Amino acid sequence: MNDNRFHFNSHLLVLLIAALLVTSLFPYKAECAEKVRIGHFPNITHAQPIIGRSLGIYEKKMGVPLDWKVFNAGPSEMEALIAGQLDIAYVGPNPAINAFLRSKGKALTIIAGSSDGGAALVVPKNASISSAIDFKGKRIASPELGNTQDVALRFWLKNNGMIHGRDLQVVPIKNADILMLFQQSKLDGAWVPEPWTTRLLQEGGAKIYLDERTLWPGGRFSTGVVVVRSDFYAKNPDTVKRFLDAHVEITDWIGKNKTEAMKRLNSQLAVLVGKPIPDKVLLEAFSRVKTTYDPLISTLMISAQRAETLGYLPRKTDLSNGLNKLVDLRLLNQVLKQKSLPPIKDN
Repeated sequence: MNDNRFHFNSHLLVLLIAALLVTSLFPYKAECAEKVRIGHFPNITHAQPIIGRSLGIYEKKMGVPLDWKVFNAGPSEMEALIAGQLDIAYVGPNPAINAFLRSKGKALTIIAGSSDGGAALVVPKNASISSAIDFKGKRIASPELGNTQDVALRFWLKNNGMIHGRDLQVVPIKNADILMLFQQSKLDGAWVPEPWTTRLLQEGGAKIYLDERTLWPGGRFSTGVVVVRSDFYAKNPDTVKRFLDAHVEITDWIGKNKTEAMKRLNSQLAVLVGKPIPDKVLLEAFSRVKTTYDPLISTLMISAQRAETLGYLPRKTDLSNGLNKLVDLRLLNQVLKQKSLPPIKDN
């Protein structure tokens, strides 16, 4: 009896020593977060999180509780991420770039794209606008100071010799309020994302003066990217990879099921903004946006240069070096390889 106990204890001791050696040689690193907080906008340019929530794909793929947070525009969303209130976010490229550079590359990483296109400058139907100079003395809105549409608007105006404060007023106003002010004839223009472009056309008495796609080679430009908070990324790479697995699956599902995707998008938007979008608005708006997981890196760099020109980025920023760690597509390309999909190039 004593011999058996001795052998049992000796065997247990050997196992404990072996376990300690393995732990010391290969320290355990937690890769599965207990909860993930994800931010997005109630816009068609952020279709994946809106539709994905209705399909339950994120929860299924990630296997952890998710806390969804909705924002009106990027700068406030990036403030929440930097403050540690978000882990992953769908956001426009300019707020992401700004937050990255202001934090000296420490705040976040772009890990995928979410949307391509879907933004325009609209004016009242009865407006007589033939060139940028015709906006002199007028009042034009953007969704938020420093957001992607705000940068696009101000850069386009400056490139055409029109400066905010000198020649006209550019005012940051929430998308829903832009619509209301258009209906009241209190705005002379607005540069907005979908579905607000189409809502302004169909509900606000507006017309498209400039579709932003016409300003980009091939008509493609990033209007949405996916970012992850850097310290969350470092501690939870497996969780981030499973998120990207869901993101790619949803993007692919939307492309193959556009009619059902629009229905699900609308039912979710009804919850998020209080009422659904009329079908004719949704159909037109959806036609101007492409869901994607490609961040279109070359257009990100152009957007950064434009933000720098406008003085939105930190002074003395060296963009060529400052952005070299902005995008990390390693996990995305691993997911794409597992799904037998072509990789996204990093240039």
